[in-house]
Amino acid sequence: MSQSEAGVQYAKALKAGQKTYRECVLAGRYPYLQILDEILTNSMISGRVDLGVIDVPAEQIVGTKSAGRTRAFAADFMPLLPPSSEFAAKWTELCAAHLGDEGIRDPIRCYEYMGRFYVQEGNKRVSVLKSFGARSVPGYVTRLIPVYSDDEAVAMYYEFLDFYRLSSLYGVYFSRRGGYAKLQAALGYDPDHVWSEEERRRFQSSFFFFREAFRKLGGAELGITPADALLVWLEFYPLGTIKELSTAEIHKTLAAIWPDVRARAEAEPIEVNLDAPDEPPPERGIIGRILGGKATANHVNVAFVNLPDPAHSAWTAAHDMGRRTLEQAMYREVSVRVYNLENGDDIESAMERAVAEGAEVVFATAPPLISACRKLAARYPEVKVLNCAVAMPYPGVRTYYSRVYEGKFITGAIAGALAKSGRIGYVAGSPIFGVPASINAFALGALLTNPAARIDLEWSCVNPEPAAALISRGAELISNRDIPWQGELGGGLGLARVESDGSLTSLASPYWDWGSFYIRLVSSILRGGWEALNYKGSGKAVNYWWGMSAGVVGLELADELPDGPRSLANILCRSIIEGEITVFHRRYRSQDGSVVSDGNRWLSPEDVLHMDWLVDTVDGRIPGFDELLPMSRRLVRLLGVYRDSLPPEKGGAAL
Repeated sequence: MSQSEAGVQYAKALKAGQKTYRECVLAGRYPYLQILDEILTNSMISGRVDLGVIDVPAEQIVGTKSAGRTRAFAADFMPLLPPSSEFAAKWTELCAAHLGDEGIRDPIRCYEYMGRFYVQEGNKRVSVLKSFGARSVPGYVTRLIPVYSDDEAVAMYYEFLDFYRLSSLYGVYFSRRGGYAKLQAALGYDPDHVWSEEERRRFQSSFFFFREAFRKLGGAELGITPADALLVWLEFYPLGTIKELSTAEIHKTLAAIWPDVRARAEAEPIEVNLDAPDEPPPERGIIGRILGGKATANHVNVAFVNLPDPAHSAWTAAHDMGRRTLEQAMYREVSVRVYNLENGDDIESAMERAVAEGAEVVFATAPPLISACRKLAARYPEVKVLNCAVAMPYPGVRTYYSRVYEGKFITGAIAGALAKSGRIGYVAGSPIFGVPASINAFALGALLTNPAARIDLEWSCVNPEPAAALISRGAELISNRDIPWQGELGGGLGLARVESDGSLTSLASPYWDWGSFYIRLVSSILRGGWEALNYKGSGKAVNYWWGMSAGVVGLELADELPDGPRSLANILCRSIIEGEITVFHRRYRSQDGSVVSDGNRWLSPEDVLHMDWLVDTVDGRIPGFDELLPMSRRLVRLLGVYRDSLPPEKGGAAL
């Protein structure tokens, strides 16, 4: 009986092999097995390691060690020779043994090179087992280690070698560097944690079911691996959840976060939206009269989630003021609920409560809320979820921020006009996306009015007394922390003059007008603007990055500011709003001496947002992660200009 079944199996395998052969020929690919001896030379190998007998992932067995009977197999190891051949008889005999009590017991012998396996002995055994869909094949493996180089594939393979030393696992591959370290951290393991047999078995079982769901959703077409997708999934669910879910439920949870998985495949996963809607909001009170507009009969329920409570943070207090402005301007169109949280509160429960209480739009006003936002968006795709942050590559959550560097350019021009010695101080917050742009914009503004201007840079995330350090080095003016909202200029905030007694007198400052932002965005949502600006089809996330032209960045000028610089500031403000001046469209060099722009280059929004360099008139540098005060590190992990190069944090976000 087994012999008869084996003959039927050979016929099926032969048909599959012929199909693979035809497809390869039509696609211009080599239709037979790859031959390791034709790929490698001795100079490409730095060493050999005998791994003993292991379970070799069947899908990673791609060829043979030497030519031999290569043309007896299609590229997928299915047979090509006719049923009457001696080859077919031996194949059928092996198949019968596999179907009988004896089974195929002897391990194959093969070589592993760059994560792929090439058979030295046992090609027909592999063919038989693959024809039955075997997940693995027992094999005695010799690993061939390539000579290290900066080639991307080689560097990634060396990362795999480190991972294998810890996990003893094949079959887990990533499309980009850093994936193995992120997986180790996402699973809650220390970087040097060696997996136990139980941990390895549990992961393999879970990963198998996850990989099947990934493939059924069309993951093979994305250009990323199942392991890449698993990293995204682990940001929403713990690995142990897979064993508790049915195959259909795994498929459902992965489908819910599929936009985020697709974004992982994008080289540029974020679409930056620079322009606020042209159509103004409905006329309501003083804001309505200023902005003008027409009424709408639509209504939307909006929730604001703040962390920390506005009573304890100038940042969230500014957003809360914006929320109150929204309610005043659009009281007929908008119903608002506020959820104020403190560190340690259950953020996800608060957001769930917001949706249960009718929220259709959720504004989370602090970057650390991004993880809870992503989970909420996956559970409730009909809810519009936004997080106040920049450069977050998650299509399920839209992010928003302001181009405050435009205001910094103007205060830099004021500083250059007033600084007699040209020595100007600058206090930067943290090295996150957008901050280098503000520093550079300020420096270019100073050069506009004072070609001798130098910017002395200090970081408050490194030095708790940055202004004092700048004063001790002779700064005449200091660009200090900006005011949170209009009307709060004073106390040495913003651009400040250093007095003879060391005190600071505020002269000018950009500010964030969150009220204008929330009014414009909610009005756009009511008019269908959310759907019109939908990049989900492209797999990209949306980042609203509006500036002075949208009214979300303003400039406050103090009475102490002289008339000349005041007039200059007003002229520059109007010119930026009307598009007559673009901050970075001028000549400048970076600190390494290279010409960034000759005056004719237009920087893209992505170029500006992702600046990780400083212009050559800035004295100072971007601090490394280890230099930061502990309180600053969480934000820098989320939004830091060098976040992709940071070692992943155990249990942290795997961006």
